[in-house]
Amino acid sequence: MQTNIPRPEYPNPQFARSDWMNLNGTWQFEMDPGRSGEDRKLYEADALSGEIIVPYCPESALSGVCYTDFIPAVWYRRVVDIPADKLTGRVFLHFGAVDYKAVVYVNGAEVGSHAGGYVHFSFDVTEFVRAGENVITVYAEDDARDGMIPSGKQCFKYASMGCHYTRTTGIWQTVWLEFTPKSYIRSVRLFPNAEDGSVQFVASVCGAGEFCAEASFDGKPVGSFRASTAGGTVSGTIALSETHLWDLGQGNLYDLKLTFCGDTVQSYFGLRSVCLDDRRFLLNGRSVFMRLVLDQGFYPDGIYTAKDEQALMHDIELSMAAGFNGARLHEKVFEPRFLYHCDRMGYIVWGEYPNWGADHSDPRVLAGFLQEWIEAVDRDFNHPSIIGWCPFNETWDYDGRRQWNEFLRTVYRTTKAIDPTRPCIDTSGNYHVETDIFDTHDYEQNVDVFREQYDKLMTENVLFDRQHDHGGAQIWKGEPVFLSEYGGIRWAGEDAVGWGYGEAPKTEAEFKARYKGLTDTLLDNSKMCGFCYTQLYDVEQELNGLYTYGREPKFDMDYFKAVNSRKAAIEE
Repeated sequence: MQTNIPRPEYPNPQFARSDWMNLNGTWQFEMDPGRSGEDRKLYEADALSGEIIVPYCPESALSGVCYTDFIPAVWYRRVVDIPADKLTGRVFLHFGAVDYKAVVYVNGAEVGSHAGGYVHFSFDVTEFVRAGENVITVYAEDDARDGMIPSGKQCFKYASMGCHYTRTTGIWQTVWLEFTPKSYIRSVRLFPNAEDGSVQFVASVCGAGEFCAEASFDGKPVGSFRASTAGGTVSGTIALSETHLWDLGQGNLYDLKLTFCGDTVQSYFGLRSVCLDDRRFLLNGRSVFMRLVLDQGFYPDGIYTAKDEQALMHDIELSMAAGFNGARLHEKVFEPRFLYHCDRMGYIVWGEYPNWGADHSDPRVLAGFLQEWIEAVDRDFNHPSIIGWCPFNETWDYDGRRQWNEFLRTVYRTTKAIDPTRPCIDTSGNYHVETDIFDTHDYEQNVDVFREQYDKLMTENVLFDRQHDHGGAQIWKGEPVFLSEYGGIRWAGEDAVGWGYGEAPKTEAEFKARYKGLTDTLLDNSKMCGFCYTQLYDVEQELNGLYTYGREPKFDMDYFKAVNSRKAAIEE
């Protein structure tokens, strides 16, 4: 079904319907450098001047456009044929993500807008569509140099540099239509309880009728719930007849079928618990050392967007082959399909946000930032692979102005209010204000110096913090410790020119010895609950990956798997 178009799979396996229409493929396309398209009424145009392959951004080779200069604004146009039998209920137009602000038109009428470049949004377009041909037009504008717009690792200068890469503008995830009955399920939030073998849920519905939730494992029914509702929300608990824990390398996912007034949604959940205790990270009640790797979510041909689903799975497989049990999904909200494979493969991840580019010193940035962060947490709440939230990374000064601490505190407390089930790091590395884990970043390349610094955590209860000297901006108060960026060892062969941390090793043997020395220091530290190595693969000019940007291994990964996989001191 629909395999002749790019990214044909259903975008969100946690809330899937069978009655849908994938709108990826060729769209008409036009750049709008003067942002004058609205005045020129391009939403009523019979055609646009060019073409693009959705869902790939115009900066990417896969889009067919491959234009990498700044793009202030773009327009998309697509004619869609909708059969009359699809119009008996409700029609929803979905966008996986559009960077940054989008305005959507159907048949020349504006149906809604959305600000935020990283999360899903949708519109009920029932009153705007008709049987036969329909014209969908999308306007998107973005500015990576605007301090009110988070841009993550997208470069604020013309050419990529250091750890800033090619930009993404406009549509970069799947676009689709979905058809439901007039009464339908809006959303569901799941609360698995590993201790008593049950799952609680809160569902939002439109209309009145009977709601049913049926859980199964490996095709076998293991519990159900039924209740009548007058609308709004319905909540309940399913006692599971079989307990299968979600764990590292073991997805053990339960299927969940939701039905309401003729609407059917397929979902799933994992039965697991996460918490912090005595400086340890506990998964299902046991101490687990987080052996993480930094994953930037960039692709040579698609920039922000993987060419196909296999590319999503492949990155997880590469990480696990190197002995990592998870990743920091760095400076980007990854697509739900990637998270599904993390769920399926038992791969732990931290859900993050692309805060770089936002002016952390300006109170005006709070409104837009917090709104999309809430949307991201809400979208991904049900993923068992997400074991923590991190809304900020390295909140450095902005044009010489210190971060506004209440901004970070507000976002942290909001995160804890909407999800009390997971730990939250306010800002990875620096500068902490209120946090569940005190993580640090350290790219020291000298193994002896590195070990001497962090052994003091065990021997003297003193945490070495390279950022502490910045005017006392952050103070460790005894929280669990996680070295969430280290290493970054540059390697690309003798003749390659690129960017990385410190002086590159001269030989493969030197690289391996440095990697092992740095990593052993952290595994041997009985007060350290995890590490995150920088990084899984090179990105453009940044050459500190264990794999190349094309995902080719630089070394024999069995060596790194052996180094990373041994038992950590905190797991004893």
